[in-house]
Amino acid sequence: MNQHLSRRRFLHFSGAALGTAALAACQPAAPAATGEMSEEQPAAERVQIEFLGMPGSPDLIPEEQELFHDENPNIEWVLVQQAQGTSRLEQLMALVVAGTPPDTSRVESDVYRTFAHLGLLLPITSYIEADPEFSAPDYWIQPQEDDRQVYQGESYGIGSCWVAPHFYYNVSLFEELGVEPPSNDPEEAWGWDDFLAIATELTVDVNGNHPGDADFDADNMERWGVNWPTWWIPLHAAVQSNGSDWIDAESEKIVLNSPEAVQALQNIADLRIAHGVMPRTEALQALGMGGTQLLETKKVALQVDGSWALSWSWSIEGGIGTAVLPAMQRPGTDMQAHLVTVVKDAENPDEAWELIRFLSSPWYQERYCRSGLWLPSQNALMTEESIADWCVAPEHPPGYELIVTEYAPNYGHYLTMPVGYVKAAETALNPVFSQIFNGEARAEDVLPAAVAEANQIMETEQARPTS
Repeated sequence: MNQHLSRRRFLHFSGAALGTAALAACQPAAPAATGEMSEEQPAAERVQIEFLGMPGSPDLIPEEQELFHDENPNIEWVLVQQAQGTSRLEQLMALVVAGTPPDTSRVESDVYRTFAHLGLLLPITSYIEADPEFSAPDYWIQPQEDDRQVYQGESYGIGSCWVAPHFYYNVSLFEELGVEPPSNDPEEAWGWDDFLAIATELTVDVNGNHPGDADFDADNMERWGVNWPTWWIPLHAAVQSNGSDWIDAESEKIVLNSPEAVQALQNIADLRIAHGVMPRTEALQALGMGGTQLLETKKVALQVDGSWALSWSWSIEGGIGTAVLPAMQRPGTDMQAHLVTVVKDAENPDEAWELIRFLSSPWYQERYCRSGLWLPSQNALMTEESIADWCVAPEHPPGYELIVTEYAPNYGHYLTMPVGYVKAAETALNPVFSQIFNGEARAEDVLPAAVAEANQIMETEQARPTS
């Protein structure tokens, strides 16, 4: 199908992909590989398998490349770097049209189904079913793995790992204030009202006043109680905790107009607008700090961030603590990560599968779980013995194993993004999100029309011919 991808279809989909928000945080950063061949295996005897990586962060690490070549002496793993300022969809489709597609590619979860729909990815169901490990019913954390892998009955990729948003806090701040911090145990998650009360107590202006006090000065703040970013991963966690979803799994329609989803999004907006416990956009811009700096300087007491942030936040002054997010109706969080795929026109699909398999191996995944960057997607890394080996200090604070074994797998939900979702979000949803979270509109007033428009856009995109 993609061998005959028309120029018009290429321009349509690549243009729509320019605004795709890639989950680059779960990509390991490392020194570039040397690419040198071992003396035992001349380069001429190797099949080259190209991997389309991401811009600005090398994907090939010498230790990983060496092990892969030792295990697969007939294959050379070669990096094709994604061009700066170019979306993965745009670059991959350009390579396909030019007749020079890479063999394998990293694909972000928000465009995975679009790639499969366009015929850019090779179905790998038969490879998975023939693999004695990967086909075992208890190999992957389920049902989340099938939720992300399977599109119209076929698997086109394997998830690299899992990541999930949760609370971070500065241990020394809570000790100084004598406030008991939240727990990593989802069974002990704060209720929403309790969370609001504690966030209000933790929020203070330069004169020691709290929100609700007569002299509270929101323009001169010492500390905010919480910072809950308003992009889709942290927002999906909030929607899940209020008993709703972002997209209905059966119909693949956006359902953010449900009463529970509307209330969840308004609850997040009200942290800033109504309760004054969260910094406004202009305040964050004036500070010029990321989440880790906000915690280390104690400008924010509780920071919502992805699990990947642990890999650089664990060493903050005062010590890092983690916890599950508050429960509106139930504990809930988002689970995401990029997938590794074989490109449809790979010249050597069997060898390409061997690379995908290596990138999905326990050895490979454990490296980044140990660093705090990833959470496991494989049950082999969830055993008590394995947890005791990789989920350890200093990168992992006490109790973090509960995030790994209880919170993410039992209360985490994968957000399936259908064909056309990226365009629908950019066109219809994101503008009203801006209004909601800046206090310019109430969620119940603008979401119903925006959701209807977004669903219509997706329906139109899904009906377009792919050739």
